Amino acid sequence: MFVTAGGMRMDYLITHAGEARVEMVGGNALYAAVGAALWSEPVHLWARIGSNYPQAWLEPLTQQQIGIEGLVRLETPQDHRTFFAYLPNGRRDDTNPAAHFARISHPLPAALSDYKHSTPGQDDPHNYEPLALRPADWPERWDGVTAVHLSPAALATHLSVPSCLRQRGIRQITLDPGERYMVPERAAYIQQILPQVDVFLPSVMEIRSLFGDGVDLGEAALTLTAWGARWVVVKNGAKGVLLVNGRSQTITPFPAFHTSNDPRLVDVTGAGDSFCGGFMVGLAKTGDPVQAVPYGLVSASLVIEGYGALYALSRKDEASARLAEYQNKKN
Repeated sequence: MFVTAGGMRMDYLITHAGEARVEMVGGNALYAAVGAALWSEPVHLWARIGSNYPQAWLEPLTQQQIGIEGLVRLETPQDHRTFFAYLPNGRRDDTNPAAHFARISHPLPAALSDYKHSTPGQDDPHNYEPLALRPADWPERWDGVTAVHLSPAALATHLSVPSCLRQRGIRQITLDPGERYMVPERAAYIQQILPQVDVFLPSVMEIRSLFGDGVDLGEAALTLTAWGARWVVVKNGAKGVLLVNGRSQTITPFPAFHTSNDPRLVDVTGAGDSFCGGFMVGLAKTGDPVQAVPYGLVSASLVIEGYGALYALSRKDEASARLAEYQNKKN
């Protein structure tokens, strides 16, 4: 059994094509779960949700081998909104929705009138925001599961949960850092996290936020291994990923499944999270990060060919053939 931990959200987004998509079921835990479920493996969500999170959004997940028993429903309503806009330069912005909706001549959704950003307080190492997972949330019945992936979350969560999982018999832990704490001022805390996990999976944007815009990605990843990371995977969108072995200090590039101008590309939301879910399954199946990367790239390729977190699950039967296609092309 596999577990993806993180957030369950209500997405409001502006795509790279300038299209508005509002009130969509989303969240990094769900996209990672979809990336894992594409390989026909049972996967369970681990996240906190408010009393106001729509139950109708959760029930269809169980039909897709995505378990919801690990969701911790709080007694109070919570803010599950996430907004982000993809910009013409390829970057993503998660603030000032009014300006972005005006840019595409679309009225601002009323639900976003007071929106700031989706991750307030996530750089605090000492306090958990209400939706932040904590060790006490772990279901004992999950002790010894095959693998857990920790999606971007509060710094307090990423500092405390990995050691708890080791105590619970979890042998494989992968972690995608939270963008709010990938800054120089939090470097000491990042160094505490890295030795606790098997693979660290930052995005190129997070690497640049931590080390500077002009940094060489490979050199930055090697610095992370010097800080204690065993393996680092730098996710770089249409340019693919870099895999860095902390022991041998080798850097292996992998191209993305699609080229940047592939007409099948529709919406890149969730690409990084679904990559992580596929990578988690590939690593458990093969025991080799080099062989696991193509699983992640295939998961991401299917997710970004449609809209919404659940779209790719309708194409689960294509995953194995696409994996063989990628491996043959790369070899």
